[in-house]
Amino acid sequence: MTSPGEIEAYLKYLATQRRASPHTLDNYARDLARLQELAATRALTSLNAHDIRRFVAKLHAGGLQARSIARTLSAWRGLYRWLVRQGRAEANPALTVRPPRAPKKLPQVLSPDQAATLLNAQPEDALEVRDHAIFELFYSSGLRIAELAGLDLSGTYSVADGEVTVFGKRAKTRRVPVGSKALDAIAAWLPIRAQLAAAGEEALFVSQRGTRLSMGMIRKRLERWAQLQGMPVHVYPHMLRHSFASHVLQSSGDLRAVQELLGHASISTTQIYTHLDFQHLAKVYDTAHPRAKKG
Repeated sequence: MTSPGEIEAYLKYLATQRRASPHTLDNYARDLARLQELAATRALTSLNAHDIRRFVAKLHAGGLQARSIARTLSAWRGLYRWLVRQGRAEANPALTVRPPRAPKKLPQVLSPDQAATLLNAQPEDALEVRDHAIFELFYSSGLRIAELAGLDLSGTYSVADGEVTVFGKRAKTRRVPVGSKALDAIAAWLPIRAQLAAAGEEALFVSQRGTRLSMGMIRKRLERWAQLQGMPVHVYPHMLRHSFASHVLQSSGDLRAVQELLGHASISTTQIYTHLDFQHLAKVYDTAHPRAKKG
């Protein structure tokens, strides 16, 4: 029979051999105590995969979130893996058990009016001219932050002829249209860039030191810009990508086109924006339909 003492021995192994942090050890201790409780009087080494699935279903029915169940299962697998190595268990019954799927979180987006408020503000100095060009390009073309930061002044991955060519995920290159406002903002930035850029620097967007602007600095500058415009939400680069996708889908209804523009390998990834579109329609319905309002 697996005793609490053996669980303590496993936790000691994690602490001394695996150098697990106190926080990790606390989590493992709690998760393993949960397993002991669910097993009741049965020895843990007598449990099979069916038992583990039943325990997972019970945790889920009890309101434990999918992410917490996944962590709990990981702790259980670790214990059984150790017991097998110690010769105390013949197999790992948690090995093939999967946690319930976590519901997909809907991406945060700006409304079209909020996007206009953010982007219509006029820059007041040279760095803000650069920032404005960056934010217009984010929203115009739906780029990832790494794609935007990696753009060069010219060459393969750059803005030319009303398009931007980027090197995206899975080593895929894609071309995306650039709107007129973004092109105008970039044109305003280029003379300033010529004064700031270090000799031989290829980056389209450079820092005060003349070197390629980092992704961290882009995030900070966007956060600052949004605060200056009094935005009621925290604005970050991927929110502009989400907003681009949502607004294009709302206007066109063309999911395949949005998939191509975003560079998603699977359309199932893009379909999250249809939920946003329906959410928008539901709000309009609740506000406008005379039989939708609650008394």
